[in-house]
Amino acid sequence: MAPRILATPDLADRVPPEAVTVRPGGPVDGAVVVTSAAALVAWSEAAATDAVWIVVGEASGDAGFRPFLQLPGTAPAAAVQSAVEAATENLLLRQRLAELERDRAIANERQLDLARVGIALTAEHDLDRLLRLILTTAREAVGADAGSLYLIEESDGSRRLRFVHAQNDSVPAQLASSTMPLDPGSLAGYVALTGEPVTVEDAHCLTADLPYHLNLAFDQATGYYTRSVLTAPMATRAGDVIGVLQLINRKIDPAARILDAATADAAVRPFGAAEVAVLRALAAQAAVALENSRLVQEIERLFEGFVRASVTAIEQRDPSTSGHSLRVAHYTTSLARAVEQSPLPAFAGLRFSRDDLTQLRYAALLHDFGKVGVRESVLTKGRKLVPERLALVQERFRHALRAREAALLRQVLHTLVTTGRAATSEDLSRVAVAMDEVLRSLDQNLAAVLIANEPSVLESATSHLLSQVAQDRFPAEDDGELPYLLPEELRALSVPKGSLDEEERREMESHVVHSYQFLLTLPWPKRYARVPSLAYGHHEKLNGRGYPNRLVAEQIPPEVRMMTVSDIYDALAAADRPYKRAVSPERALSILEDEAKRGFLDADLVRVFIDAKVFARPIADPLAV
Repeated sequence: MAPRILATPDLADRVPPEAVTVRPGGPVDGAVVVTSAAALVAWSEAAATDAVWIVVGEASGDAGFRPFLQLPGTAPAAAVQSAVEAATENLLLRQRLAELERDRAIANERQLDLARVGIALTAEHDLDRLLRLILTTAREAVGADAGSLYLIEESDGSRRLRFVHAQNDSVPAQLASSTMPLDPGSLAGYVALTGEPVTVEDAHCLTADLPYHLNLAFDQATGYYTRSVLTAPMATRAGDVIGVLQLINRKIDPAARILDAATADAAVRPFGAAEVAVLRALAAQAAVALENSRLVQEIERLFEGFVRASVTAIEQRDPSTSGHSLRVAHYTTSLARAVEQSPLPAFAGLRFSRDDLTQLRYAALLHDFGKVGVRESVLTKGRKLVPERLALVQERFRHALRAREAALLRQVLHTLVTTGRAATSEDLSRVAVAMDEVLRSLDQNLAAVLIANEPSVLESATSHLLSQVAQDRFPAEDDGELPYLLPEELRALSVPKGSLDEEERREMESHVVHSYQFLLTLPWPKRYARVPSLAYGHHEKLNGRGYPNRLVAEQIPPEVRMMTVSDIYDALAAADRPYKRAVSPERALSILEDEAKRGFLDADLVRVFIDAKVFARPIADPLAV
């Protein structure tokens, strides 16, 4: 629109016809003002800032500003009118420059907004929250009342558009996820296939020659009124369209509810080129963020797959511990949550993010993975003597019985031959009595061996009897003597508690080091970098009597203490193992309390474990945080 031209009455005959006569001192903002020098004094300095001034005549004093043109008082009408044209052009240029400055400021602000949006999008890894954030941000960026988001998915060699999220400020928009064909028949499908944005000024006035149509079923079902629509593709850096953003009704009044045509006429405007540009930029950022989120999910699924495979490998080596790693992970993360809900003075301020819990879960799931490096004969050893060795001992006792019987019979035969008499019933009776005594003694000794072979605490009486058995001999075929127990068998049977001798115990304890060294070889992301060290410490005790590093309380992190409590409880209360019988949950909890009193376990964590009934919480999904 052309600027106003204002002139004082004394110059009305020399200005263009469209000029408006103005009283000296009146408002002149944004106008070209033609005034005589005498009338100029009526305007204050402040009134002169937004106008372009042409002064005719010689001013008697300082006006406080420099006019655009100063003409002599005798300037003819043609000169004044030429000056007005120049002044008008100058004012138009000023206005255009101001508009450009405003546009530049808006563009800069939008760039900052887009940068902030980009940072926010890339920081969000949860797919569902990311989708909501993308749609919310897109709507806010262009002032849209409603919107929806579609993702392209592939299945059985075909591609479809999945509707995943909708928002609407005028009516509720809780719609179930659904799919539709990826073809140009729908506006979303057309944009996805062409990769170009499309604007619709009025959804109710689409011409029949367009390749796409708009589905207005939502309007009919809810009473909503769709007027303007902007649909843009979400394309990756490689140019692949992975989804579509569709925004509806660009509103002038954010508070307006678009429920009918009249409201749409008053409150809705078409999406323009500026909105298209903004949405294209935002959609590109959203596509990158979505691609990154999917990549993160793929990596997490890869880790989950590795963890599942690792747990399976552990359990296949020792089926008696099936489910142990899953339960320890469940107990440990549940205990961490319980500590957060009931803060302990020793752990004030301790909080676990989602990544922290995932890291703790991975460490608990993999804490026993190093058992793959332990010999199976040691790993599954339920008694002090392996079955094959016990069978040899039992066969040796049977052989001893036969050897004793043969020796007695030879003795009787020698007597008969020497005396030259026949055997009597008394001879046979004496042999039977002697064999009964031999059998009783052998049974007593073998019973001591079998008792000692159990992984329970070795009684002193049994230990003493074992020593006697090891010293005894029985006749060999070559007139020599054989021991009932070999030195290595006596060593194994003399283990005071458990089923492992010292060498086997060290080998079993080495599984912690194997786990740690193996986990160190994996390229854990930064947020899971502590997995190896957390798994490494689960057999450490607060009083420094654990293994492998004999750490004391101050050196053992809270997460490791939690894992230790969980590990011991499950080892006690889980199903029978070859080397022990399962105990009741009540007995297992009592043992935990005793261990805490002795300084092995964290008493506060044991109390939370019991009070929060962590041990009784069901495992809905063992591999889920």
